[in-house]
Amino acid sequence: MMKKLQVSTVYCLVLPNMMEDSELCFPEFFNSSCRRLNRPHFEVMLMYVVLSFISGLIAFLNLLVIISISHFRQLHTPTNLLLLSLASSDFSVGLLLVFQIVLIDGCWLFGDIMCTVYEYLCYVITSVSIGTMVLISVDRYVAICYPLHYSTKITQGRVKICIFLCWICSLIFQSLILMDNLKQPGRYNSCVGECPFVINYIAGFADLAFSFVLPITIIVGLYIRLFMVAVSQSRAMHSHIAAVTLRHPVRAKTSQVKATKTLGLVVLVFLLCMCPYYCVALTGEDNPVRALSATLVLCLFFFNSCLNPIIYAFFYPWFRKSIKLIFTLQIFQHGSSDTNM
Repeated sequence: MMKKLQVSTVYCLVLPNMMEDSELCFPEFFNSSCRRLNRPHFEVMLMYVVLSFISGLIAFLNLLVIISISHFRQLHTPTNLLLLSLASSDFSVGLLLVFQIVLIDGCWLFGDIMCTVYEYLCYVITSVSIGTMVLISVDRYVAICYPLHYSTKITQGRVKICIFLCWICSLIFQSLILMDNLKQPGRYNSCVGECPFVINYIAGFADLAFSFVLPITIIVGLYIRLFMVAVSQSRAMHSHIAAVTLRHPVRAKTSQVKATKTLGLVVLVFLLCMCPYYCVALTGEDNPVRALSATLVLCLFFFNSCLNPIIYAFFYPWFRKSIKLIFTLQIFQHGSSDTNM
């Protein structure tokens, strides 16, 4: 079997003599119950505080992005709709992190069905995030390589359809990947109170190929092409090849290049956080060293979900202005949705 990386797997890696002194998750199932981890009180409280803070920060920052793009009509651009989809998936990560907080003591208290639902949602959200990154890369590719056709090829209607298909395909694909788990929740549990993420080899390699290798290949290929085009355009502008009649299109193209750099940073940060996650999740057998690595990459994976709004705050004036309007409650004023951003 192939295990998908998650915190409960890490927390179950304890030495036998430690487990003997641990309390049972469900004392009524003495012979089959998992055992609680015997962690120092300070360590448990620290983990609760840190994970709760990260969960709240992820949800809060991405909620700002969702409100900003949804409320202000001027921000209803094709590119921002993709950012809205990404913020929605990141917001969901913040909510799902609450269940990881519950697993700090090594016990899953919500039953096998909820464990399967939680596992399914984790897979779907991860798949949606990667799919949205591919769509962002395609959007930037068309904007830079075909600037004169961008407004006709990339429309709000087409982007909405692509986002809808991204979410639907993720739901269907992960249903196929987790078919065994969905049919029989808890089939891979070794004890009562466990919530392991386990899939068979065929499903695991399919998930690796279509949720990681193929999307990463497309993203990297498109951005290599974007880099080559950006370099050639920069040389042309510096050597004064562009004619005077093309000044306005050049200015528009320059704004697209700036947006591409910002979104390129978003994609790069996402890849840096996602690659270690998949590498650790799909390598080797469980051991203490891998357990430590799993914990670190999980923190990196979750933390990535709150980085995008921070990047927007640094590079997008419209996001800083929208935050000000939200905090000052001006969005509740009549006609605030038509504010010039």
